[in-house]
Amino acid sequence: MEEDKVMPTEVEELEPKEEIVDSPVEDNIIDEADEADNVADADAVEEIAETKSEDKDSLEVEFVEDDEGNRRIKPMLDYESISNTADIEVPPLLIDQVIGHEESVETIKKAAKQRRNVLLIGDPGVGKSMLAKGMAELLPPEVLQDVLVYPNPEDSNYPLIRTVPAGQGKKIVKANKANAKSGDEKKMMITMFVTAAIFVLGLMYQRIFEAIIAALLVIFISMQIKPRVSNSAPKLLVNNGDKRFAPFMDATGAHAGALLGDVRHDPYQSGGLGTPAHERVESGMIHKAHKGVLYIDEIGTMSMKTQQELLSAMQEKKYAITGQSENSSGAMVRSQAVPCDFVLVASGNIQVLEGMHIAMRSRIRGYGYEVFMKDYMEDTEENRRKLVQFVAQEVKNDGRIPHFATDALDEIILEAKRRAGRKNALTLRLRELGGLVRSSGDVAIEEGADLVTAEHVVTAKRFARTLEQQIVDRSIIQRKEYSVFHSSGGKIGMVNGLAVMGDRSGIVMPIAAEMAPANSKNEGKIIVTGKLGEIALDSVQNVSAIIKKYTQVDISNHDIHVQFLQSYDGVEGDSASVSITAAVISAVEGIPIDQSVALTGSLSVRGDVMPIGGATAKIEAAAEAGIKKVLLPKSNMDDVMLEKKYEDMIEIIPIETIEDVLENILINGSKKERLIKKMREISGAVTSKVSTDPMTLSNPSHN
Repeated sequence: MEEDKVMPTEVEELEPKEEIVDSPVEDNIIDEADEADNVADADAVEEIAETKSEDKDSLEVEFVEDDEGNRRIKPMLDYESISNTADIEVPPLLIDQVIGHEESVETIKKAAKQRRNVLLIGDPGVGKSMLAKGMAELLPPEVLQDVLVYPNPEDSNYPLIRTVPAGQGKKIVKANKANAKSGDEKKMMITMFVTAAIFVLGLMYQRIFEAIIAALLVIFISMQIKPRVSNSAPKLLVNNGDKRFAPFMDATGAHAGALLGDVRHDPYQSGGLGTPAHERVESGMIHKAHKGVLYIDEIGTMSMKTQQELLSAMQEKKYAITGQSENSSGAMVRSQAVPCDFVLVASGNIQVLEGMHIAMRSRIRGYGYEVFMKDYMEDTEENRRKLVQFVAQEVKNDGRIPHFATDALDEIILEAKRRAGRKNALTLRLRELGGLVRSSGDVAIEEGADLVTAEHVVTAKRFARTLEQQIVDRSIIQRKEYSVFHSSGGKIGMVNGLAVMGDRSGIVMPIAAEMAPANSKNEGKIIVTGKLGEIALDSVQNVSAIIKKYTQVDISNHDIHVQFLQSYDGVEGDSASVSITAAVISAVEGIPIDQSVALTGSLSVRGDVMPIGGATAKIEAAAEAGIKKVLLPKSNMDDVMLEKKYEDMIEIIPIETIEDVLENILINGSKKERLIKKMREISGAVTSKVSTDPMTLSNPSHN
């Protein structure tokens, strides 16, 4: 479900309003972490724990009582076999360290066995590059090769290419260097002998000055003459002698020269002082990836010309090296075709497909695999153990942080549940979760601890906040100072909506509605002020159908103005439709809205409240702003994973219909009672008509 999102921006200062309402938000937005006693006595957490999933394999937060009768969260796993992550064995192969992508791993194994190209599509940080590296370890055992480049005696600008078994190239170059050294020694001996003879003759004939001139001339000529073996010595272009597995080359963001190879410029090319052409030839990543994997992330950002050249290399399995700069002296040099039989693993998000060369996409699709990677996995015991393995891998790969105790592992699992953003799920954005692991380790090191504990993880969350979260915190402070929203009392046509900034940062977004005489003689309309996306605008238009149905008020002679306060960077998604409807109905009926309540939810044209995204972030933002209650779609209740400090700060009320919304957000009074009664009568009449209509029951397609 699409959610309201506000893009991050620097918070602007607002002019103070005339009416200032005190907010219970604490001056210090980032509270100190509570004691990690894991005691859960809050009704909100208990309510979340009691919302069990029908899936028997899913695991929810459960509670147990200790010897003193205190209720505590039950450990996420049975840790009898381990005391910390040091007891967990990390798989030696990288492909076995991939977490939560079993289907993708199987596809990669098939592709590696048959040397197929692969396109990986998914969000950043879900493991695309890790899969590509793991594929290099799985490629069929091939006889790796070294590539040598030789001078061409017939055409110096057309160097020759030779391939030899891996490890032989270095030996050949070493042997040629030894021969060249021997030639240089012979040349030096001859030069010294000739110079000595000149001096002897100069002394015999008393022509010392002429002898010196002659000796210097001989030395200069000797320096210009290079032994033939030195001029014919090859250059090792690609060296695979030390590789245990097939090569892996990450060409993400590489320019054309680095990717396709290049010829260095030689400023001393004239007068016999220049570097031979074959010595200036440099291999590209496509050549270094020969018999291995070439990985390119965000391939759609690569120029079409470079993609075309890359496609040619893929098809021909060889590519000649030439100078990439037209103004360089290397542009005259073009080598023989250099082998580049690589497997391409391209990746990116779904938008990357727009920038891909059509023929490139077609070749991968026709001769390889396309994989759409998940951003979450089911919350099962097996997957929780995989997360624990992931933590052990991060500790080992970092090499600078202590191992994690079992209570710290529980906190990581809980955070994975929170970041998943949906019920019975664990996040697979493991790069971000790995950042929390390393931050927790840094906190433990600073405190001189031998193991990372739950307290260290909780503390690390404050230091590992994203830029969006930091901006939200600053925004809350400024909103408190200038009172852009109210957290108490009642206001007609004013509601506290909830939105998400970035990925996980919630924010309170006030929405105001006002009814005024229509500007048009034809009919009234809903006028929206604020930067809204297409989905948000469509949701606003659907509100009019709800108003006409439930209020039965003729608004043809009135315009309804709706304003999204402080929506500087826009709102996208339909999760504000419930808030808009509540504000408009309040304005039309003249019934005040309880300002201590915030709400979120998508509303269908039939008045049903639909699920939204970012539930946890929105609730926590409301709690930070001093809101006492949040109305949340009932289908989102299992998605809520509040941090402990928010449990006692806010009450969560599930809602299913617009009647539920108005029942909980409108301030009690005779107008409210009449409105709710009227809405229930209308809903009952519609339900009764549908259930008793024989034509509808017998023929659902009947018009």
